[in-house]
Order: sequence, then C-alpha cells, then structure tokens
Amino acid sequence: MRAGIEESVHRGDIVEVDAAGRILRAIGDPDHVVNLRSCVKPFGLAALLEAGGIKAFELEAPELAIMASSHSGEDLHVRTLQGMYRRTGVSQALLACGSDGMPLDALTAARLARDGEKASPVRHMCSGQHSVFLLLCRLRGWDTDGYWLEEHPAQVAYRAAVARAFGTTPAKLRLGIDGCGIPTYAFPLREVARAYAFLAGPDAIAASDARAGLAGAMTIIRDAMLAHPELVAGSRDRLDTSLMKAVPGRVVSKGGMEALRGLAITSGTRGTSKDSGPTGMAIKIEDGDGHDRATWSATVEALQQAGVLAGQSLRVLGRYHRPMETDPHGRVSAEAIPSFELAPLHELVPRG
Repeated sequence: MRAGIEESVHRGDIVEVDAAGRILRAIGDPDHVVNLRSCVKPFGLAALLEAGGIKAFELEAPELAIMASSHSGEDLHVRTLQGMYRRTGVSQALLACGSDGMPLDALTAARLARDGEKASPVRHMCSGQHSVFLLLCRLRGWDTDGYWLEEHPAQVAYRAAVARAFGTTPAKLRLGIDGCGIPTYAFPLREVARAYAFLAGPDAIAASDARAGLAGAMTIIRDAMLAHPELVAGSRDRLDTSLMKAVPGRVVSKGGMEALRGLAITSGTRGTSKDSGPTGMAIKIEDGDGHDRATWSATVEALQQAGVLAGQSLRVLGRYHRPMETDPHGRVSAEAIPSFELAPLHELVPRG
C-alpha cells in the first residue's frame, strides 16, 4: 500500500498439518504442487547421518546446521565449512554449485567487491547442501565427478532419504533441476507441511509409520538447526534466522526459492492451548515474491494466527510482519500488509 492505494497484490497458499497429516489450518489450495528447492535440505541431510557420517567425520551441530542451510555467505559460514573440509579431507575446490550472484549478504558482497575478490563457490547459499554429497562420496569411496547428476550414487542416497522422510519411494518422486544444478523434488503443499511436522516432532509419529526409522536422524538435525539459527540463514535480514531467535526452540524455519517456506513447529504452549503437539506449516506465494515482502509478511501473520507468535516475539518480527519501504530521506513511503484469515479446519471437520 502506498498513500492508501493498493499498488500490488501477492496471492498464495498456506497449510498447517499435524504429525499424522491432518489439516489444521489452511487458505488456498493445500494440494498446490511445488518444487521443494531448498526446503528439502533438512531431509536430504539425513542420508549422511544414516550412513554414519557423524561418527566417521566427528561432525558437530554447527556443521549439521550449515549442511541444512541456505546461508548468506558470510565469513562465519565460510569458516564453519572450511573447518569441516580440513578435518574430513574434502577439498572445497570440488564444489560445483557455482557462485553467480553470491554471497547473499549485502555487506559481505560489498566488502568482496571493494577488495577486488570474486566470491568462490563456498560462499554460495547451497554450498552446505553440496557438502553433504561430497562427504557421502568421501565416506563411501565414490568418485566425486558428476556428483550433482541424478544417477550419481550420492544423489541416489540423498533421494532415498528424501523419499523416506516424505513417506514415499524414490521411484515415485517427481524430479526437476534446481538452480544450483542438483535434482529437486515436487510435492503437494500439504505433503511439505507433513514432512515439516515430522521434523518438528520425529517421535510423535506411530512406530508403524514408514518414516519412524528416520526419527533419530531428524531429531539430531532439528536440534542442530534450532541451536544455530545464524548458520541456517544468516546474521542480517534473514527471516529464517530472526524467526528462530524470536521463539527459541519452538520453530525451525527453512525458506526455498520462489517463495516457498517450511515451518516445523515443536510441541508446547501456543495461543489459548496449553499444550499443542508438533505441527508443520508450508507457505507458497504464487508469483515467487521477488521482493520477499509477501513471504515475510505471510509467514509472520500465519504463525500469529496459529498462536505461535504473540507479544514480544511478534514485536521483534515487526519489520518482517509489515515490511516498509523508505525514501532517501528515511520517510516511510509504502508498506506491505497481510490480509487473510486461515480457516481453522481442525475445529470444523470432525476427526476421522
């Protein structure tokens, strides 16, 4: 809105489900098929844990967090990755994620430009994810050539972990090519939310559930991300990090390109409910939201309506809730305003 005039409208879909996949709240189409993009990262990382990577490489929580990240390419991200590479004997020269448009962090990019330094692939937001493939190759003795290709054993292992986390099989996955050159996978939005509910409470699913075998790995990954939010995104202007710091231990937030976000909401008090079980929420803005304002605003508003954000935590996230544009003199010239109401389907639909 600018001077009371609606300049643009962003539309999208939001769905929240419980650990069993039952829809709790929604607006729009919960069956909207989306490409996971970077929202896949916590689930694919499970492949390395299942292969024994933590023990083999003495991996620590910060390193797990950055391998599930879309980091900003700041020095703390580079140091974390390079320390892991030195200890595991992996060369960062093997990274094939590219470096175009990186780093995401504007201050780091400005410093590199000032010093005449070209960003290397380690500063790419997906270098942590690509490190999973390189460590799998190191662990299993696989050739790193073409590790980004669909048929490479590292991709096969990663894909198997993703399929298990989503309760399906690799053969049923719908594949595409992500921006960093590796495969990405498509799912209905409600299935993305269900996977994030699993991440929120791995132990909340039934023992008979096909995903139960991954519960231990997902618990470790969740806890690493919760403990190191700056490594999941960055220290400046990253909603994922700011949100996780605003409600410590309550939400794992993971954004993906083209305005997709997965939220793993852990058990605990929310709104008027004394104790809510773990849930997952998935948010998709239809037009890809090139300015981030709709994704930011819708995420904070949806969590407020779900009772996750209130009071101080909501105030801390105010700049994301109603993002403002200022002119060269610091005057507010426009503001993004969330305008939707999630339908409380858990109250309207009887339990089956």
